[in-house]
Amino acid sequence: MDGGSGLCISEAVLEEISVLSAIYCEPGEFEVLSRSESGITVMIQTSVQQLTESEIRLRLIFDLPVTYPSTLPSSEELTRVQCKELRDKLLGQAGQHLSEPMIHDLVLWVQQNLNALIGDSISDENHPLSAGTVTDEGTWTMLLHLDHMRAKDRYIRTVEKWTSDLNLTGKLMFMGKIILILLQGDRSSIREYLVLQKSCKVDVDSSGKKCKEKMISVLCDFKLPQVRKRLSTFEVKVYPSVSELEREFEATGLSSVFTDYVQGIL
Repeated sequence: MDGGSGLCISEAVLEEISVLSAIYCEPGEFEVLSRSESGITVMIQTSVQQLTESEIRLRLIFDLPVTYPSTLPSSEELTRVQCKELRDKLLGQAGQHLSEPMIHDLVLWVQQNLNALIGDSISDENHPLSAGTVTDEGTWTMLLHLDHMRAKDRYIRTVEKWTSDLNLTGKLMFMGKIILILLQGDRSSIREYLVLQKSCKVDVDSSGKKCKEKMISVLCDFKLPQVRKRLSTFEVKVYPSVSELEREFEATGLSSVFTDYVQGIL
């Protein structure tokens, strides 16, 4: 299982993330979506003024692997063709900033050049990226650990809806107080799930008031080898014992994930 290289995220990257959080400090502008052995994924939300004086809201998602830099911007308000063009141009710009902090410079570049790249044709008639569209990124697997669920039934329904909408498969697993979410699908869809998970009021706090999920961690994130088949459905399962949970991971060909990431939290 190639869940991570074992390398550490550099101090320079952590320092850049700290600087970014200070620059994009308004609510919802900056968030660390995931942090694992394979790297860090951050999200920056910004806007670009069109010539028509309307604004395009952009959500840029940057993957920072241990071999940083590597970037993949994404926006719900751009068509797939426009996203690909923007991504290609942005990767070209990233190549000019190798071995130096670049994220803030890339965001500024997008703000300054988006209109020139795609024109002012973006409107409500444009279709967002389809979660069911097959891409060439292959199938990715991510394992999430939740601390608790207070509004359990509502939470489960929400997770099932999100995974269905994003064409993700996997399992929501309960074993005693342990709650795990195993996701498989396009990496862009998994990242979109993370955005929803962290930005929507999916649970309730101790007073019963709706709240966002703050107690979630990414245990691992990796590309599924082509020889392994992706899970065909998303299901909710309860396991009476650790051995039953371990057998589930073995049955899905992910026994090393259980050994490397799950045993430590049991």
